[in-house]
Amino acid sequence: MGSSAASDLFKKAEILRQKSCYPEALKCFRSALTKCHREKSGLSTDCLISIGDVYRMTGDFEKAEKFYGDAVTEASGSGNNDAAADARIGLALSLRGRGNWKGAIDHFKKGLSYYKKARDREGVAFTLWSLAGAFRIKGDIPEALKTYKQAFRAYQSLKSLSGIGYCLCGLGGSSRISGRFNESLSYYVSANSIFRDISDRFGTAYSYCGIGNAYRMAGDFKKALSSFSKASAIYRKIGDRVSYSYTLWSIGTTHKMSGDLISARKYFREAEANFRKTKDPRGIIYCRLGYGEIDLLNGRKASALKHFRSSLEDASKFGFMVEKCHAALLLSYAEGRPDASCYKKIKIDPGLRSAPFNIP
Repeated sequence: MGSSAASDLFKKAEILRQKSCYPEALKCFRSALTKCHREKSGLSTDCLISIGDVYRMTGDFEKAEKFYGDAVTEASGSGNNDAAADARIGLALSLRGRGNWKGAIDHFKKGLSYYKKARDREGVAFTLWSLAGAFRIKGDIPEALKTYKQAFRAYQSLKSLSGIGYCLCGLGGSSRISGRFNESLSYYVSANSIFRDISDRFGTAYSYCGIGNAYRMAGDFKKALSSFSKASAIYRKIGDRVSYSYTLWSIGTTHKMSGDLISARKYFREAEANFRKTKDPRGIIYCRLGYGEIDLLNGRKASALKHFRSSLEDASKFGFMVEKCHAALLLSYAEGRPDASCYKKIKIDPGLRSAPFNIP
């Protein structure tokens, strides 16, 4: 698999990545790639995919797409179909991260077909988990729950604690969106226990954020902020802008629900700045909904309507069904004719009735 120097660097980088030490891992992967190119090592495709993985995990989706694309080209050219499939899944995850769930689902389904034919059980499990996440972003929550459960069973058969933990987080998030808040908390608590046992820092942070959101939906804002604080501390250390940004939005929403509108706006602004850096249209929509509610609660109806209409337009453009319903509800509420019928069409009931809205 190439020179010993390149292999040693790659192994070191993989250990760093597994520990969520992303900046250090990226440096090692890049050094390994340079040595691979000099020595024309076959390990270069693995380096390209891993560099793409790190960029994706830290929210730089455009750079991730570039390295995954280079990996697809290189792997296809050398006849390494397995690596080409892996790189395409990474590319799909990057597309998903920028809100392009349509392109992501197409790639995931093709990847799933390939892994099934190749009898690659790990590839099938991971792709099912990834596909479920794309359904969640699309707003097809019943399909997301169904697919996360398929992925969960696949990881159970593989006895993969990490995979089981991430499926539990996916089930927790989708359950929360559908209005099943107690189930959501149970899933996230189980995931958190697994991740702490296996020392997965990203997974631990991810589950703490989910636990915080479950407490927020239950109205226990003190426990919610405590969990968000634990998640934020880890995200800052590992440099994950994407998940950290959604945690910031959750903190802002918690402050909004408790009546601290000044703090809420502060956190929404910080989250939005990060969402713009990662080019996440869905995150930006959530922040604009937050601004709109703050304006509405402060009596600035015209400004609130502007935010709600903009959010509805963007959610419709990108095909985000859940966010479209949120925007439609808030807009109708601000206009004095509250209408939550949209949620019935997508088979969820988040229980939103009046401002301030505790958006799940």
